[in-house]
Amino acid sequence: MMQGFTRRLVPLVAAMAALTAIPTASVAQSAPTGPPGSTRRLAVGEQYDSTHVYVAPGTEQAFVTSWVATFGGTTIGPVSTQVTPTPSRTQSELVLSPVGTLSVFDYTTPVPYPFGTERTGWLVTDLARAVRTARADGAAVTVTPFDDPIGRDAVIQFPGGISAQLYVHTTPPSYPALASIPENRLYLSPDAVGAFLRSYLSFTGGRIVSDDRRADGAGIGRPGTAYRLVRLTSGFGATAVTVTDGHLPSPFGRELTGYRVPDLDATLNRARDAGASVLWGPVTTSGRVSAMVQFPGGYIAEVHADR
Repeated sequence: MMQGFTRRLVPLVAAMAALTAIPTASVAQSAPTGPPGSTRRLAVGEQYDSTHVYVAPGTEQAFVTSWVATFGGTTIGPVSTQVTPTPSRTQSELVLSPVGTLSVFDYTTPVPYPFGTERTGWLVTDLARAVRTARADGAAVTVTPFDDPIGRDAVIQFPGGISAQLYVHTTPPSYPALASIPENRLYLSPDAVGAFLRSYLSFTGGRIVSDDRRADGAGIGRPGTAYRLVRLTSGFGATAVTVTDGHLPSPFGRELTGYRVPDLDATLNRARDAGASVLWGPVTTSGRVSAMVQFPGGYIAEVHADR
């Protein structure tokens, strides 16, 4: 969701050294346990899975400043670097916040296809095995493995057009544990959801937490209607799959990730003070109160608190 191509591009060797100074669990300590050889062992930890945030040109610092003022956290970068297998240039910054990790890209050249379509970057224990497993589980490898300044990456696409970047670091990173696990938010059609779930759950070693076929449509800006909401969990974090007819009001479907906070009203006030806009909500549905927030640079996030 979370970062294959995010972290790789961000720090560079000096920044990686800075990361190891942060008090956290090591990669080996944070790796999920599971049966030997299971696909679940591909995941390292939720703090290493980042949302890939592509901001409007020239807005990286405005976005990062607003985000940190809203949620807290630290940053690594920005650095000007190439993070794609063909020539390109981006200002890249890694944001380590309590609610999730972000890889921020502010391109100074055109973005080579298909970059910009991947939602997240996932740190994996073994890139070659992850690519083989993805293919075996019905995903397409849309960008074959390539080197970046601090590691190696690939991009895969699950049925339904959902893409993620896989990555490994030359020097294993160590990031702080998260205060709350971000939620990868996916929108799919009834025609695509079955194939997606089979492939995604097999690759991630995940499971279905809940499957509500009559979720309150107010949660997607359509009060008085119902939709299917499937919640998943795996070593790669939490995922919410929204299954609809595609009749979605703006900005639903444009957000990539949902973030849980202890006090939504206080968070929204900080976001407004930091230059963000509340596009929708707050609304209470499905056991949470939530809102949609747009940050400088164009990034849209769902933000929620439990009820």
